[in-house]
Parts: sequence; structure tokens; C-alpha cells
Amino acid sequence: MTHPEPTRERHEKFCEIEDWVRVRDARGRTGTHHVTYRFVLPDSRALRTRISHPVDRTVYGTGLWSHILRDQLEVTEEIFWQCVLDGILPNRGAPEPPRESLPADLVHLLIHRAGIADHEVAAMTKAQAIARLQQFWTDGT
Repeated sequence: MTHPEPTRERHEKFCEIEDWVRVRDARGRTGTHHVTYRFVLPDSRALRTRISHPVDRTVYGTGLWSHILRDQLEVTEEIFWQCVLDGILPNRGAPEPPRESLPADLVHLLIHRAGIADHEVAAMTKAQAIARLQQFWTDGT
């Protein structure tokens, strides 16, 4: 797939979409402006990327672009462009939030009174478990 040219503007847009924290702004002697972003991964590692805004260059060269993707952003080019162009955040391995657990009394009643197998109860949502118990109390099934 052909992608747009990798520019500093798109690099910064990636950081903004993924909610990287801007940690440093610096202006060098040559008038070059550097911005550093930091992003903490779910495994507690911190990524850093630096975006230079020189007057005369807006497009990254192939070697530098590969380095930024691999070593600073830790994403593939495909994932980078999905984020920048479509707003799809990279999967950084964040744990899924635990689903709501069933109250112990409800589990006990479903297994020991309604006779439902424990693996079936484990797969139920709270709403499903309550409905199933209500059905048992009403119909006996």
C-alpha cells in the first residue's frame, strides 16, 4: 500500500492522537525548533520521540523514518498511518478491563439450586445470570 510522505507534521499528529505528553521544547542556535514527546506503555516502559522543525526540510528521509518508527514510536508503518489517517490507536497491549464479576450468592444458587454447570455460569454476564435464576424460580427450569 502506498502511504503519504512521512512529514514532521504527521509525526506530531501521531503523538497528539495517541496522547503522548509533550515534555520539552527547545530552540537551537540555528533556529531549529525541537519538540520532545514521551509515552508510557502499559508495561511501564517509556518511549520518547523528538520532532525537529527545521526551516528547509519537511519530509523525513527513508533511513530516519525507519529509525523513528522502529526505535522511537515502536510501530509499523501500517499502524502509524492507520493512526494518523483513520484515528485508529495502536494496540499497545493494554490489558482489557475485567468484566463484571457475579456475586458469590448468585453463582452458588445457579450451580447448586438451578443445576447449571459452573462453566456455563462463568460465561454469563450478570444480567444473564439474574435472568436465568428468575427463570428457574418461575418455571423451575
